[in-house]
Amino acid sequence: MMYCPPAFREEELSTLHGWMLAARLANLVTMGEAGIHASPLPLFLDAQEGPYGTLYGHLARANPQWQDAPTCEGLAIFMGPDAYVTPSWYASKQAHGKVVPTWNYTTVQARGPVEFFEDEARLHNVVDRLTRHHEAGRAEEWGVSDAPEKFIKGQLRGIIGLRMPIRIIEGKHKMSQNRSVEDRAGVAKGLSQSDLPGERALANAIMADGA
Repeated sequence: MMYCPPAFREEELSTLHGWMLAARLANLVTMGEAGIHASPLPLFLDAQEGPYGTLYGHLARANPQWQDAPTCEGLAIFMGPDAYVTPSWYASKQAHGKVVPTWNYTTVQARGPVEFFEDEARLHNVVDRLTRHHEAGRAEEWGVSDAPEKFIKGQLRGIIGLRMPIRIIEGKHKMSQNRSVEDRAGVAKGLSQSDLPGERALANAIMADGA
C-alpha cells in the first residue's frame, strides 16, 4: 500500500485514469521466484474493461521478467510532474523560519494479477492500440499498417504481451495542501518561474487547487 495522508489522497477514478494517460510511461514491478523485477513500459489503459480498468503493454522477449512467473499481484507505478520545493518560497520562512524542504508530485499506483502472453493476434492488437494512442494528434500519424506485414510479424516475435486487470488503484497528489494559503502561493509563484515545463505544470496544478 502507498503511504498517503488524507490531504494528498485522490479517489476519483476518472481523475486517476487521466493522470495515468498523461504519464504515458509506467514502471511495472513483479515478484517471482528469482526476486523482484521492474521494467519501465508504455502501458495502454482500457478504462472500460473491469471496474477500475485494465492495463495492456508489451516487453522484450529477452526481458527475464515475463519468464519468472509472478508469485503475487503486479504493481504499475505512474509518475506525473514533480519538483523540489525550497523553503525560501514560503511566506512562513520570513515569519518564524520553522520550515524545511519537501517535494511535490502526482503519482498513481495500480495493482492486479499479471498475465503475460505470446499470441500473435493479441500482440498485434496491443501494439496497434498502443501506437494509435501515442500517435494521436500528430500531423502525420504513423500506423502499424504503414510497415510491411512480414516485418511486423518479425517484430512481434521479439516481444511478449502484458495484461493486468486493475484490482486496486491509489492516487497521491502532493501539492503543498498542508501549507497555508500564503505558503502555497509562494510555491506556485516559484515553480511558475522555472525553466522546466513540468515544474510550471505543477505551479498551474497548485493554483488550480486553490492557492
